[in-house]
Amino acid sequence: MTKLNYSLDEIEAILPHILRRQNIAHYNDGKVYIGNRSLYPFEKSFVECACVEDVAVAIETMVTQGVGPWVAAVHALAMLADLRKNSANIIGELEQAKTRLIQTRPTNTLISYRLEDVLSHAKIAVKDGRDPSQAILLRIDDILDEMYSLYARRAGYGAEIVEYGDGILTMCFAETSFILTCAFAKAQGKNICVYVPETRPFLQGAKLTAPSLDEIGIEVKLITDGMPSALMAEGKIQKYMTAADLITLDGHVVNKVGTFQNAICAAHHNIPYYAFAWGCDPSKSDRASIEIEYRAPSEIRQCMGRYTSLDRINALYPAFDITPPELVAGIITRNGVLSPHDLKDGFEQ
Repeated sequence: MTKLNYSLDEIEAILPHILRRQNIAHYNDGKVYIGNRSLYPFEKSFVECACVEDVAVAIETMVTQGVGPWVAAVHALAMLADLRKNSANIIGELEQAKTRLIQTRPTNTLISYRLEDVLSHAKIAVKDGRDPSQAILLRIDDILDEMYSLYARRAGYGAEIVEYGDGILTMCFAETSFILTCAFAKAQGKNICVYVPETRPFLQGAKLTAPSLDEIGIEVKLITDGMPSALMAEGKIQKYMTAADLITLDGHVVNKVGTFQNAICAAHHNIPYYAFAWGCDPSKSDRASIEIEYRAPSEIRQCMGRYTSLDRINALYPAFDITPPELVAGIITRNGVLSPHDLKDGFEQ
């Protein structure tokens, strides 16, 4: 049986640089510092944000991805609450900031969920005559403590799925639960290799996932986004595992565009697909409730700041796709591995 309960210090010691909590985003001396994933792994640096709009733009321009946007967003509220703590309309200003920050990544509803959570604590603090910024920062610490504990718990379930010698395909940056899954599997003596698509146009797979796995000693092979089906046909891949930006109550998995086509190929080759769930948004009951973010077509015509096509060539960029439940072998949750068809009864809130 895989160990499911790890101390926060144990988890921190296992994780690569980019996933340690202070390196995602933090607030200090009137500014929010966001780990600059756009420059990683070539540079370990932070983007300094002096106002809510700075944070919003950083999220929109992909300085941070995965859980990074909501972590940056809640720290933006803490900053505003600190800088404007004497304002008679502080709650109104925080509400306005929340609206702006939610607009940055409309598909991932975790941003809205977390902002509403910390804002409720700020409202109570103001009512009680306490510092709303400190209330928000304390709540962020509590959320992060729970989040990292649950990362390890989900990773324990994930590691039980992994078998010795597995080739594992992932997509984009599957974040902490997946990285810990690989670390736990390695600690159990399971020799694995992770195949990481580069993830155009921002190269999260090449710049975030592959270096993170390499840092913790996992064998990794970087591939292009068009290679998974060929490698499946060659028998190199036995599991497909990704994060999920959103999972509906009826089992549809929303993740980085390209996830769905890999799931189709995996099903054709009898390879199980598992998605890690951060939790549940009860307002997202089915496919029709999902809003897919379309990003600027200009981003498709470039890669790492260099143009790859002519300006006059049209482009299309849906940032996410939707994988239906019939292609999903299991959803890895804090309560174990659930069928995508059983989430309404077993999904955590």
